[in-house]
Amino acid sequence: MVHLSAFADEISKDPVEQLEVLAKYGVRHVEFRSILGINVLDLPDEKHEEFRSLLRERGFGLSAIGSPVGKIKITESFEEHLTRIQRSMELAEFYGTPRIRIFSYYMPPGEDPAQYRGEVMKRMSRFADLAAERGLSLVLENEKGIYGDTAARVLDILETVDSPSLTHAFDPANYVEVGQPIDEAWALLRERVTHFHVKDYDARTHKNVPAGEGNGQIPQLLADAVAHGYSGFCVLEPHLVVAELAYGFTGPERFADAARALTGILDTAKIDYA
Repeated sequence: MVHLSAFADEISKDPVEQLEVLAKYGVRHVEFRSILGINVLDLPDEKHEEFRSLLRERGFGLSAIGSPVGKIKITESFEEHLTRIQRSMELAEFYGTPRIRIFSYYMPPGEDPAQYRGEVMKRMSRFADLAAERGLSLVLENEKGIYGDTAARVLDILETVDSPSLTHAFDPANYVEVGQPIDEAWALLRERVTHFHVKDYDARTHKNVPAGEGNGQIPQLLADAVAHGYSGFCVLEPHLVVAELAYGFTGPERFADAARALTGILDTAKIDYA
């Protein structure tokens, strides 16, 4: 069985509307990135208290803290960024989720990522050590422009750090966008995927589209993942209206398209979900 979740801030800034729309489409988990237009790591404590109470009242859980950790330039201060991962871990414990989404740093445009490999590995290893100390799991997402934008470099990070506290959040759309063949990425990383972001991309139009309508091979990937024992989250991150580096938006109406596309894929493949 897989479990449905979503970046609910793609629906609305309002947490109540977020949960109402998710419930309408049978999604009972949130990948917590922001509410009220404020990033999860910057939200004041009282708002976290209110949101946790709302989640409990409505019968929701979190699939992960959708942090922006590692989504800065590799040339920026690491020590300052350590406070961000520590805050992410505090919030994961506060909300009772073991998972935190992270990234592997933006590379300077035009420069060879290989020259920053050592610094990336040092930072990722430090994060994994901190997570292991607290019994938490980091899921590393691939994304355009960061060190781990291709499957080979994601695998390089995971093999070099070599920690059960660092695994992969597979994002098909982000791989398609950088020209990474999906079959190759999946073959390299399937055994390390513990989190799956449901976002598709049409390479011809250069737009995000509902799952199954682009080049991300999401129906095939999910069928193969479940056939090999995957039982984690399928997290909707559609980006159907806005797709920026630090922001994605879909809205309530287009979220309906995204949710129906995913559940249609699961139903056709006879994959149980909740």
